[in-house]
Amino acid sequence: MARPDFIFMLTRGDATIADARNMLPHALAAGVRHIGFKDVGLPLAELRPLAADIRAAGAVLYLEMVSLDAGAEAAAARAAVELRVDVLMGGVRPAVVEPIIAGVPIRYFPFPGEVLGHPSRLVGDIETIAITARELVAREAVHGLDLLAYRFAGDAPALIREIRRAAGDKPVIVAGSIDCDARIAAAAEAGAAGFTVGTAALDAAFPAPSGLKHQLAHIAEVVRRLGGDDGDPAGPNGRRGNRRTRLALRRGPDGVLERPL
Repeated sequence: MARPDFIFMLTRGDATIADARNMLPHALAAGVRHIGFKDVGLPLAELRPLAADIRAAGAVLYLEMVSLDAGAEAAAARAAVELRVDVLMGGVRPAVVEPIIAGVPIRYFPFPGEVLGHPSRLVGDIETIAITARELVAREAVHGLDLLAYRFAGDAPALIREIRRAAGDKPVIVAGSIDCDARIAAAAEAGAAGFTVGTAALDAAFPAPSGLKHQLAHIAEVVRRLGGDDGDPAGPNGRRGNRRTRLALRRGPDGVLERPL
């Protein structure tokens, strides 16, 4: 089983936490190097220093759009450009987002399927969600998908497998409600290139001491135990062992992402 990338979100209940900047050092101390936040919860003025701290630490920076109206989605995309985000996740309007991020080295991972409410939930059946996934990955500006598999009322691993197939050579990140070791393992087994955890780590849902550093270290250890092929090169189709497409984003010493999608 290939190891997915663990993305820690400084968020609770689909909103960036008020003390995100104070929590960041705990994540870095735990060795987390994929870190993000949402487009709601903190004003842009407070996201600027947070984003700068994440980048300065050499971590890959993610912003996930959970606002569902067109104006807010456009504002979040503009914020992503200003904050020099590496990966812009979420949202459901590529026609709105793509012109804003054009010419900027941002990797764009929108939501497939119909997304409702806040916290976000995914509705519809697997076949319908897969249709939207295929439509999205056909767009040149879409680098991968942000799948709310555990915000879906049906079989989450089956959904991940189907969307993974629909995505072709583009990676799938599983986001939302990953709150136990079993869900991490299931997402990896189904082919996820990465997964996010926020609320569950902040609320000490994992079987480790309650401090954030301990929770994140436990998640990292779960990922480490998933398999031994983490360092294997991708094949010509971008897949490792035909199981998943790699996310494989790392920031080099010059601050530039290595092995970009």
